[in-house]
Amino acid sequence: FPSHDIPSLSGLLRIVVKDSNGNIKEEREISNLVVTAGKTYLCLRMTNNTTDVMSHMAVGTDGTSPAAGDTTLGAEVARVAFTSTTPSSNTITHVADFPAGTGTGALQEAGLFNAAGAGTMLAHTTFAVINKGAGDTLSISWTITVN
Repeated sequence: FPSHDIPSLSGLLRIVVKDSNGNIKEEREISNLVVTAGKTYLCLRMTNNTTDVMSHMAVGTDGTSPAAGDTTLGAEVARVAFTSTTPSSNTITHVADFPAGTGTGALQEAGLFNAAGAGTMLAHTTFAVINKGAGDTLSISWTITVN
């Protein structure tokens, strides 16, 4: 196949941490790895609708680089339902908000899942430590693109 006929998946996260007064403390953009289980999940969704849709985002404290075979975060500390999901022509953007008291700590990883617990992981990323204090809020906007 010519290279232009082979679709690829990529992801980009925008992470924003705000203090208790709503002031931005930190803002980053980070790429991710679409894991093998996530690619299998996408194929299953194209052939049937019995696999649950992506619905949750999780954060954790393990900075180990993602691997294609990952199915969980290294050290998950919080998982929340998406605040919104917005599809467009070749992208889908999931937004999740971690309120004060949720996902507090030295965060180094995030993942997309199709369940409130366990479930299938679509994508996994790690990043330099983001310290989320107990009074801070964290918002992640995660865009998956089919190229």
